[in-house]
Amino acid sequence: MCRVSPVVAEVEFPARFAVVIFGMIQPIMFVVLFSYVFGGSMNIGGTTSPAVYREFLMAGIFAQTVTFATAGAGIADDMHKGLIDRFRSLPMARGAVLTGRTLADLVQTTLTLVVLTIVALLVGWRVHNGIPKALAAFGLLLLLGYAFSWIGALIGLSVRTPEAATSGGLIWLFPVTFISNAFVDSSQMTPWLRTIADWNPFSATVQACRELFGNPGVSQSGAWPMEHPVSASIVYSVLIVVLFRTLAVRKYRSATA
Repeated sequence: MCRVSPVVAEVEFPARFAVVIFGMIQPIMFVVLFSYVFGGSMNIGGTTSPAVYREFLMAGIFAQTVTFATAGAGIADDMHKGLIDRFRSLPMARGAVLTGRTLADLVQTTLTLVVLTIVALLVGWRVHNGIPKALAAFGLLLLLGYAFSWIGALIGLSVRTPEAATSGGLIWLFPVTFISNAFVDSSQMTPWLRTIADWNPFSATVQACRELFGNPGVSQSGAWPMEHPVSASIVYSVLIVVLFRTLAVRKYRSATA
């Protein structure tokens, strides 16, 4: 029977706890900074009302939070410490290790999302289309986070060290989250940049959440993802899971062969 050293357990628990705490602090800072620093200067639907911008903003903050939790440092850390080598000796499917890790990250993301929702309510964000649609929106957010976690898993398996995984994750996450409709109305962008933003999978989930929450920011774009954001969000997320899970499992097999 495999036993965990008490010393290791004492070190690991505070480390995991710290990750959860800092994972909650960052999105809260984004809510406060964007709401009160930019709230009176953003034109949303013809108004620069801070209250309107806060409701517009929250879907983007929610989506950013679930995606920033997927940088891949966890899997890289497991590889670096040799934990994956231990799993390799057990009679289990190769994909089960990665699936378990991504689902564990999803649980942590869910906890962060709950705390962030409370903060959003405190700063004035509201749901206007009822609880069932709000729960559907949160479901789309978690699905997007789970999909992006497979991209993070592939990066974590490729670079091996947690530091490189974190850096590599942020390199692609920043353009994905900021070249989108999360923080500004994409109609105010230059045409070529607006096209990228409107077809961004991240933008589709943000737009779907605004629609389900009943928040301002309904897009006038003719792009299919903006016209059918809920369907687009589901299709994008499922495709990302299928593609990057396949690539991550293949990479895992070659890394542990």
